[in-house]
Amino acid sequence: MSTLRLPGLIDVHVHLRDPGGTHKEDFATGTAAALAGGIVAVLDMPNNSPPVINAGSLRAKQAATEKAHCDYGLYLGATENNAAAVARLHDQACGLKMYLGQTYGPLRLVELSAVMAHFREWPARRPIAIHAEGLALAGVIALAQAHNQPVHLCHVSRAAEIALIRAAKERGAPITCEVTPHHLFLTETDAQRLGPFGYMKPTLGTAADRDALWANLDVVDCVATDHAPHTIAEKEGEHPPPGVPGLETVLPLILTAVHEGRLSLERLVELMRDNPARIFGFAPPEGEIEIDTTAQHIISRQGLHTRCGWTPFEGTSVRGRVRKVVLRGKLAYCDGEVLAPRGFGQPLYTQRNLAQ
Repeated sequence: MSTLRLPGLIDVHVHLRDPGGTHKEDFATGTAAALAGGIVAVLDMPNNSPPVINAGSLRAKQAATEKAHCDYGLYLGATENNAAAVARLHDQACGLKMYLGQTYGPLRLVELSAVMAHFREWPARRPIAIHAEGLALAGVIALAQAHNQPVHLCHVSRAAEIALIRAAKERGAPITCEVTPHHLFLTETDAQRLGPFGYMKPTLGTAADRDALWANLDVVDCVATDHAPHTIAEKEGEHPPPGVPGLETVLPLILTAVHEGRLSLERLVELMRDNPARIFGFAPPEGEIEIDTTAQHIISRQGLHTRCGWTPFEGTSVRGRVRKVVLRGKLAYCDGEVLAPRGFGQPLYTQRNLAQ
């Protein structure tokens, strides 16, 4: 066995479904899955039921986090009429999530005046994370420049989008961006093979789109899973919802890419620890992961900690297996077993943890 030690990783985009969808996932199972994947901190999205859009729904979400095995931050959600209210809560959140593309529930923004109100009100010390595809992406970049407001662009998936982001960054736009493992490793051909288990938003692109993400990886700031679990029954139903799990498979996939020479270990740490902490303004949790780099294995749904119990990468050959995770000096995960108790996870956004 050849052992590699890396700092504990951070995932800036997860959907732990708690509260409102705990039959799919909750803070206990989701953060257990994170530790199994070498991830010691997650930033959880606000599209719960009810969505996290005001002080009351934020308190309910904070109560749910008491089950967490690893550290966490919470997003607030933007609506058509809550710009001032959520801005007052910014110090309790990792950022503001704005949905300009298709999504479920009341969090899709359609009025330009509402979008502009959020850009005016939201404090620049926290980013606005935005789901925007195609032409909407160009508008978001223009707003970021007009308001000098840091914007984080979620799950970039198309060649034209990453080209636009490169051009905007070269002109000094205050933007960062993330890519997901499913957009890096899967294409529309895989979507046909996987059926509903390969359906997510944004949808999988062409091989050219996938290749463009790799070719422009120097422009990318974070690899984030967009971990969005649904049950097998839901995926096999008449109207399957979009989303796939990813917390337990992202590191083996990226380590395999490292082995193939597609990126360095140093770049992996930048994408999955250093940049996430810098962009979202907190000190990374003190943690380390131990990886067996010689372990070649086939990804399987067997032994997954996520409640949904499946993965779109089942059958994929990868290299590298997480053996141990240490968080704040405590052995939190070892050889398939989560050892950190429920409640061991801490909020990232306390005075002690905030980056200076």
